[in-house]
Amino acid sequence: MARYLEKLEILLGSKSPRRKELLEQAQLRICPVDINVVETYPDGLSPLEVVSFLAAKKNAAYKQVQKNQVLLTADTIVVLEGDILEKPADPDEAKTMLYRLSGKEHEVITAVCLNISNEKKKTINSITRVRFKELKRHEINFYVDNFNPLDKAGAYGIQDWIGKVAVKEITGCYYNVVGLPVNKVIKELEKYHDAII
Repeated sequence: MARYLEKLEILLGSKSPRRKELLEQAQLRICPVDINVVETYPDGLSPLEVVSFLAAKKNAAYKQVQKNQVLLTADTIVVLEGDILEKPADPDEAKTMLYRLSGKEHEVITAVCLNISNEKKKTINSITRVRFKELKRHEINFYVDNFNPLDKAGAYGIQDWIGKVAVKEITGCYYNVVGLPVNKVIKELEKYHDAII
Protein backbone atom coordinates (compact mmCIF):
# COMPACT_ATOMS: atom_id res chain seq x y z
CA MET A 1 0.00 0.00 0.00
CA ALA A 2 1.35 3.44 -0.93
CA ARG A 3 2.05 5.78 1.96
CA TYR A 4 1.96 9.55 2.05
CA LEU A 5 5.48 11.06 2.18
CA GLU A 6 6.69 7.55 1.50
CA LYS A 7 10.38 8.50 1.25
CA LEU A 8 10.37 9.22 4.99
CA GLU A 9 10.17 6.63 7.74
CA ILE A 10 8.72 8.05 10.94
CA LEU A 11 10.30 6.58 14.06
CA LEU A 12 7.56 7.05 16.62
CA GLY A 13 9.06 7.44 20.07
CA SER A 14 5.76 7.35 21.91
CA LYS A 15 3.72 4.64 23.60
CA SER A 16 0.51 6.58 23.00
CA PRO A 17 -1.90 4.48 20.94
CA ARG A 18 -3.67 7.69 19.94
CA ARG A 19 -0.55 9.20 18.36
CA LYS A 20 0.15 5.97 16.52
CA GLU A 21 -3.41 5.83 15.22
CA LEU A 22 -3.36 9.47 14.06
CA LEU A 23 -0.14 8.97 12.08
CA GLU A 24 -1.48 5.76 10.55
CA GLN A 25 -4.69 7.53 9.57
CA ALA A 26 -2.53 10.18 7.87
CA GLN A 27 -1.04 7.36 5.77
CA LEU A 28 2.50 7.92 7.04
CA ARG A 29 5.07 5.12 7.19
CA ILE A 30 5.80 4.64 10.88
CA CYS A 31 7.99 2.39 12.98
CA PRO A 32 7.46 2.50 16.76
CA VAL A 33 10.66 2.69 18.81
CA ASP A 34 11.09 2.17 22.53
CA ILE A 35 12.14 5.24 24.51
CA ASN A 36 12.11 5.30 28.29
CA VAL A 37 12.93 8.48 30.19
CA VAL A 38 11.96 9.83 33.58
CA GLU A 39 9.56 12.65 32.79
CA THR A 40 10.99 15.20 35.19
CA TYR A 41 11.77 18.80 34.36
CA PRO A 42 13.40 21.81 36.04
CA ASP A 43 11.41 24.05 38.34
CA GLY A 44 10.32 27.42 37.08
CA LEU A 45 9.41 26.46 33.51
CA SER A 46 6.23 27.74 31.87
CA PRO A 47 3.76 25.08 30.68
CA LEU A 48 4.94 25.54 27.08
CA GLU A 49 8.56 25.20 28.20
CA VAL A 50 7.67 22.03 30.14
CA VAL A 51 6.24 20.18 27.13
CA SER A 52 9.05 21.40 24.87
CA PHE A 53 11.65 20.25 27.41
CA LEU A 54 10.06 16.80 27.79
CA ALA A 55 9.60 16.24 24.05
CA ALA A 56 13.25 17.13 23.46
CA LYS A 57 14.39 14.99 26.41
CA LYS A 58 12.65 11.95 24.94
CA ASN A 59 14.14 12.70 21.52
CA ALA A 60 17.68 12.96 22.87
CA ALA A 61 17.37 9.53 24.47
CA TYR A 62 17.29 7.75 21.08
CA LYS A 63 20.54 7.77 19.07
CA GLN A 64 19.83 5.56 16.06
CA VAL A 65 18.20 7.90 13.54
CA GLN A 66 19.37 7.09 10.00
CA LYS A 67 19.12 8.92 6.68
CA ASN A 68 15.53 9.47 5.50
CA GLN A 69 14.21 8.74 8.97
CA VAL A 70 12.48 11.20 11.28
CA LEU A 71 12.33 10.55 15.01
CA LEU A 72 9.11 11.96 16.43
CA THR A 73 8.66 12.44 20.16
CA ALA A 74 5.96 14.44 21.87
CA ASP A 75 4.47 15.52 25.16
CA THR A 76 0.99 16.80 25.98
CA ILE A 77 -0.26 18.53 29.12
CA VAL A 78 -3.50 20.06 30.33
CA VAL A 79 -3.26 23.48 31.99
CA LEU A 80 -6.04 24.83 34.21
CA GLU A 81 -5.70 28.23 35.86
CA GLY A 82 -1.91 27.98 35.64
CA ASP A 83 -1.74 24.45 37.11
CA ILE A 84 -0.42 21.54 35.05
CA LEU A 85 -2.73 18.53 35.22
CA GLU A 86 -0.69 15.47 34.36
CA LYS A 87 -1.88 11.86 34.21
CA PRO A 88 -3.87 11.00 37.36
CA ALA A 89 -2.37 8.45 39.72
CA ASP A 90 -5.66 6.72 40.54
CA PRO A 91 -9.43 6.96 39.92
CA ASP A 92 -9.97 9.34 42.84
CA GLU A 93 -7.43 11.80 41.45
CA ALA A 94 -9.04 11.47 38.02
CA LYS A 95 -12.42 12.43 39.48
CA THR A 96 -10.86 15.39 41.31
CA MET A 97 -9.32 16.64 38.04
CA LEU A 98 -12.62 16.37 36.21
CA TYR A 99 -14.42 18.27 38.99
CA ARG A 100 -11.81 21.03 38.58
CA LEU A 101 -12.28 21.11 34.79
CA SER A 102 -16.08 21.22 35.09
CA GLY A 103 -17.59 24.46 33.79
CA LYS A 104 -14.20 26.01 33.00
CA GLU A 105 -11.86 26.61 30.08
CA HIS A 106 -8.47 24.93 30.04
CA GLU A 107 -5.57 24.66 27.61
CA VAL A 108 -4.14 21.54 26.02
CA ILE A 109 -0.52 22.09 25.03
CA THR A 110 1.52 19.67 22.90
CA ALA A 111 5.14 19.92 21.86
CA VAL A 112 6.53 17.70 19.09
CA CYS A 113 10.28 17.26 18.61
CA LEU A 114 11.43 16.06 15.18
CA ASN A 115 14.94 14.73 14.54
CA ILE A 116 15.43 14.62 10.77
CA SER A 117 18.05 12.12 9.53
CA ASN A 118 20.10 12.88 12.67
CA GLU A 119 21.08 16.22 11.10
CA LYS A 120 18.39 18.68 12.13
CA LYS A 121 16.06 18.98 15.09
CA LYS A 122 12.91 21.04 15.19
CA THR A 123 10.34 21.48 17.93
CA ILE A 124 6.82 22.60 17.08
CA ASN A 125 3.94 23.22 19.44
CA SER A 126 0.21 23.65 19.49
CA ILE A 127 -2.21 25.15 22.02
CA THR A 128 -5.93 24.36 22.02
CA ARG A 129 -8.49 25.89 24.37
CA VAL A 130 -11.29 23.61 25.56
CA ARG A 131 -14.33 24.60 27.61
CA PHE A 132 -16.29 22.02 29.59
CA LYS A 133 -19.93 22.32 30.57
CA GLU A 134 -20.84 21.88 34.22
CA LEU A 135 -20.41 18.17 34.82
CA LYS A 136 -22.75 16.23 37.06
CA ARG A 137 -21.34 13.85 39.65
CA HIS A 138 -22.87 10.80 37.93
CA GLU A 139 -21.29 11.82 34.60
CA ILE A 140 -17.82 12.00 36.15
CA ASN A 141 -18.31 8.71 37.97
CA PHE A 142 -19.58 7.01 34.81
CA TYR A 143 -16.60 8.16 32.78
CA VAL A 144 -13.96 7.22 35.34
CA ASP A 145 -15.58 3.85 36.07
CA ASN A 146 -16.08 2.82 32.43
CA PHE A 147 -13.17 4.33 30.50
CA ASN A 148 -9.44 4.68 31.09
CA PRO A 149 -8.60 8.21 32.24
CA LEU A 150 -5.39 7.19 34.00
CA ASP A 151 -3.25 7.25 30.85
CA LYS A 152 -4.43 10.71 29.79
CA ALA A 153 -3.27 14.17 30.83
CA GLY A 154 -6.09 15.94 32.63
CA ALA A 155 -7.88 12.60 33.14
CA TYR A 156 -9.86 12.68 29.92
CA GLY A 157 -9.71 11.81 26.25
CA ILE A 158 -11.68 14.13 23.97
CA GLN A 159 -12.25 11.21 21.58
CA ASP A 160 -13.97 9.26 24.39
CA TRP A 161 -17.56 9.40 25.59
CA ILE A 162 -16.79 12.40 27.77
CA GLY A 163 -15.73 14.44 24.74
CA LYS A 164 -19.23 14.13 23.32
CA VAL A 165 -20.89 14.94 26.64
CA ALA A 166 -18.61 17.49 28.31
CA VAL A 167 -16.96 19.64 25.62
CA LYS A 168 -18.95 22.83 25.19
CA GLU A 169 -16.48 24.72 23.00
CA ILE A 170 -13.07 24.18 21.43
CA THR A 171 -10.71 26.76 19.94
CA GLY A 172 -7.78 25.40 17.98
CA CYS A 173 -6.75 21.98 16.72
CA TYR A 174 -8.96 19.07 17.82
CA TYR A 175 -6.24 16.52 17.07
CA ASN A 176 -3.86 18.37 19.36
CA VAL A 177 -6.25 17.50 22.20
CA VAL A 178 -6.23 13.86 21.08
CA GLY A 179 -2.43 13.99 21.39
CA LEU A 180 -0.79 15.23 18.19
CA PRO A 181 -1.26 18.33 15.99
CA VAL A 182 -1.11 16.24 12.83
CA ASN A 183 -1.49 19.12 10.37
CA LYS A 184 1.53 20.97 11.81
CA VAL A 185 3.58 17.76 11.86
CA ILE A 186 2.82 16.98 8.21
CA LYS A 187 3.63 20.56 7.15
CA GLU A 188 7.05 20.18 8.74
CA LEU A 189 7.65 16.73 7.20
CA GLU A 190 6.71 17.97 3.75
CA LYS A 191 9.60 20.45 3.86
CA TYR A 192 12.09 17.60 3.99
CA HIS A 193 10.38 14.92 1.93
CA ASP A 194 10.67 16.66 -1.43
CA ALA A 195 14.36 17.45 -0.80
CA ILE A 196 15.29 13.76 -0.53
CA ILE A 197 17.06 12.41 -3.59
